[in-house]
Amino acid sequence: MDTDFSASTKPKSGMDFFRSWRFWRPAIGVATGAVAGYLYYYFIGCNSGTCPITSTPWGSIIMGGVLGFLITPSGGKGEQKKQD
Repeated sequence: MDTDFSASTKPKSGMDFFRSWRFWRPAIGVATGAVAGYLYYYFIGCNSGTCPITSTPWGSIIMGGVLGFLITPSGGKGEQKKQD
């Protein structure tokens, strides 16, 4: 069995990565989730201090950002368009 482990294409530079959707899609998801977390804190949050996540804005922002990251599609191989 003959295998060739050499890469046929050059790896992308750091700037190419920051310009691609592979970076921006999760970043937009985190930002949107953080804003939604703050809005949840502002309009619905817990005033008594007994709720550990919604009693402070930072907890709501962090949890919103994490949830925004988790529900954002990663842009992996499954999302490539099929050419007919």
